[in-house]
Amino acid sequence: MSTRAPDPCAAIGGKKWVSPKEVRACFNSYKVDGATRSNILDVAEKTSAFHTSVNYQLSAPAPFSDIHENLLQDISRMRRESYASEYEFHIDISRTFKRLNDGHCVWVNYCYVSLFVNYLPTPLSLLTAADGTQSVHISPEAFSVASAEFPDQIDLWQNSLPGPLKGKLESFSGAKVLLINGKVPFEAVNDNAAIAGSYQALSARQSGYFSSYRVAGGAWGYLLGQFAQQSLPLDDHAILTVQRANHTIPETIILPYRSRIGSTAVPFTDTASWRTNNCRALDDTNGIDYYSATKPEGRVKPAERRHLMNEALDVSPFTNIALPGPLVPGLVAIGGSDAAAKFYLAKDGKTGVLALGSFSDSDYYGFLNGLLTGLQTLKSAGATQLIVDVTNNGGGYICAAHWLHRIIAGPKSTTVPQAGFDTTSRDGPLAQLIVKSIVYNKTDPDNFLLYNPINRRDAKENFFAADNDWLQPPVPLVINGRRDAFSQRQCQPEGFPGDPPAEALFDTKKVAIVSNGRCASSCSLFSIAMAKLEGSKTVAVGGKKDVKQRYCGTIGGQSTDFATIDSEIKTAGLKNHILSPPDLNVNGVLGITWRLAFGVDKPNEPAEWQEHAADLNLPLSASLSNNPVAIWEEVARRLF
Repeated sequence: MSTRAPDPCAAIGGKKWVSPKEVRACFNSYKVDGATRSNILDVAEKTSAFHTSVNYQLSAPAPFSDIHENLLQDISRMRRESYASEYEFHIDISRTFKRLNDGHCVWVNYCYVSLFVNYLPTPLSLLTAADGTQSVHISPEAFSVASAEFPDQIDLWQNSLPGPLKGKLESFSGAKVLLINGKVPFEAVNDNAAIAGSYQALSARQSGYFSSYRVAGGAWGYLLGQFAQQSLPLDDHAILTVQRANHTIPETIILPYRSRIGSTAVPFTDTASWRTNNCRALDDTNGIDYYSATKPEGRVKPAERRHLMNEALDVSPFTNIALPGPLVPGLVAIGGSDAAAKFYLAKDGKTGVLALGSFSDSDYYGFLNGLLTGLQTLKSAGATQLIVDVTNNGGGYICAAHWLHRIIAGPKSTTVPQAGFDTTSRDGPLAQLIVKSIVYNKTDPDNFLLYNPINRRDAKENFFAADNDWLQPPVPLVINGRRDAFSQRQCQPEGFPGDPPAEALFDTKKVAIVSNGRCASSCSLFSIAMAKLEGSKTVAVGGKKDVKQRYCGTIGGQSTDFATIDSEIKTAGLKNHILSPPDLNVNGVLGITWRLAFGVDKPNEPAEWQEHAADLNLPLSASLSNNPVAIWEEVARRLF
């Protein structure tokens, strides 16, 4: 009599903590379905026609010449590949998109990504000694963070330590790391940087391996880094050879990763409920016809998303882990502070600080007006110089970036009539058909669509007329030997929320923009404009001395996603066209870089591929690591 094999997904269903091996057993038990694979690849291939950088990313120019991903060729390869499981296929397509090193154009399948998240109690930091030597260390605050965030697992990690070290996990905080899984630390760092994606700059991908901080939800948060936090159950354990403080003999420990159910995962009990609850397409996975009578309830109305975004889509979700109390700024936050922004006056009485974790917030106008209020309050309090800390700022509202530039710098040729850069969109056949449908068939009478000429401005800041077929004629280009076509130049189409001040709030040469290099999208647009047009200083915190540190990563000009483009296609009545992607059948998100911004140094080429080297690489000592106030004081001392 045969018995049915146990369901590996039942072994993790309903549990908060499990081993990575158990999660992989569940994931690998589901065989790849040919129809699902074809559906995902069809969406990816046909949506790539709207992604601006497909041909640039075949072989990016220096200084980003390590980017050489042939996306369409790999999609063709994956159609023929043999996979043991759907999870194996997911890793392949996910890493294929990550090789673009573009945080706007990524593939996320929530059937797998962050369903369970891998954690270690030992986040890492790159620290610089007094003599200038740099070493990787277990973060000095590691035990404090782990014991607060993982109180139900800390004993397991304590008991995993060998012999007399059992129960002494706290003593490893601050320890110098000599080997990571048998490799010298920066071999491990660079191995991760090769697959991490999201940022063109190697320095930013290296930085993601280490712990850091961020303002989010009105509080100071702590990011464990990609060594101590994995969005997939990739590793079972980490082998660390370390030298503890006040010890001379190296010690090797093996720490198990533990997988915790993700905050967005829908509970399940077995394979069937895992697939039903977490893997199927949701109401907002695909687009809608904005004028259909059968629109799903709860959708964001097009009018509510008109504030254009340029935001990186991070496959490693930010957590709500709190920055330890001793590291949280003890300064009093002043008026204008909100969920994404905090304003402080430093102890010297002359340095204002804007800690900006994002360029977006739930209240668009409240957020932009709060930026103005905060800066004006700082100036009234006596601030004559300004630090803008954009550590781990993944972007947001494009207009917020231009608004912040304008109110800091005041009215001048670089901010009026446009504080920002000209952009261009890909001008492919399906995009052209969308515009023609809007212009000639009047399929968007309420002006909801991105492609509606009413919502676009030409390079002279004039809105296109309603009957302007603005993608005609295409501007032909040959990029890496491939023919391509782009639109005429466009200005940013949004105005400001009221009248900005009639004079500059700060001398832009006394402004310093500080980050760990993980500043993307609208954050990059702001930082580049301030640095290259206004002479502001840029600071990359904590980078390796022999690697060029860049103050921003992915740039773009405007980002969007498959669901939004799908809505454009459906509203234009083109869903059945042979060039249109099908509806996505899985719970996934595909990001797109929809517009590219032109650069400053080379105004006829995208800013994406131009140099953005930081003026100062500020090394982190143990006293500076993840300590915002100490960092700001050191920046002020060095630059002002």
